Amino acid sequence: MDITIAPLDPADPTTVDQAYGIKAASVHVPDMPSRRQWFDATIGSTRRNVRTEFALAYLDGTPVGLVKIEYPLLDNLDNAGLDIQVLPEYRRRGVGRALYAYAVARVRDAGRTRIMGHSADTMPGGVTRDPAPTAFAQSLGAKSALVDVRRRLDIGTVDDAALDALLAESWQRAAGYELLYWTGSVPDEHIDDIAYLDGRLITDAPMGDLEWEAEQVDAARIRESEAFRRAQGVRGYHVVARHVDSGRIAAWTHITCPVEPDWHAIQQITIVDPDHRGHRLGLIVKIENLRLILRHEPTLRVIDTWNADSNRHMIAINEAVGYRAVDIWQNWQQTI
Repeated sequence: MDITIAPLDPADPTTVDQAYGIKAASVHVPDMPSRRQWFDATIGSTRRNVRTEFALAYLDGTPVGLVKIEYPLLDNLDNAGLDIQVLPEYRRRGVGRALYAYAVARVRDAGRTRIMGHSADTMPGGVTRDPAPTAFAQSLGAKSALVDVRRRLDIGTVDDAALDALLAESWQRAAGYELLYWTGSVPDEHIDDIAYLDGRLITDAPMGDLEWEAEQVDAARIRESEAFRRAQGVRGYHVVARHVDSGRIAAWTHITCPVEPDWHAIQQITIVDPDHRGHRLGLIVKIENLRLILRHEPTLRVIDTWNADSNRHMIAINEAVGYRAVDIWQNWQQTI
């Protein structure tokens, strides 16, 4: 068997089609949709905050594997993200290890010293997941630095009466705050507050042993992320709580939903400024944003979210809204 690795040329439609075919056929989590527009936008993107490259693995001339490498450019300059996929019928032939060796060489050439990736695992009583990705990471010497749990909200199970009761109770502790809603881009008058909150995420959320420093987030980085999501075919829904006296944004939550498939959304960041905690603002904005997206996305069926298994506060909020645990996601880390 002859295994060769070649960088993916974004301008070559044939190899891009081959790469996406590998990605779509190699999904280890069947209930997470594969999206072509997301893939094409990622391959063709030029961004200030991250550089992404892909390479194909060929077995005797047949494309059978794909690696994606992400290089942060504004912070975390020792790190690189790694995602390796091999067609199921070609596994256990050394393709994954060849892609890993290629990626490590590329990362070292870029002056990085640490690689990171993730895999989904079966949780007790949960949906069975393919153990191969986790076994592969362990065989390479990677260490699990943080355990996340994915929770899913089935829209058909949303209990509006229970949410009404939660909101009524929460607002008793939230005097002096008001809600603002928007879809798409952050309004200019709020972008500095949103950048501040976004930049706090790594500081405030449990990170386990992950070597990931706080990100440098400013208005330009927010705008770049928004443009990238538009290129991916993703719509954004936001609700914030504003402190009336100061006019500052005290809490923010964000859900993204693709144009296609339109049945699946992801609950992204939910964060409350430390100076404004204890007022149930996280629960309030999360419920209100759920209702916002449901008004705009009538075909939406499920929303996924991830939390560190140690983040008991946010887990309690999500479960109160109706999210239920599905599987475990290991965050792998390795010094190279």
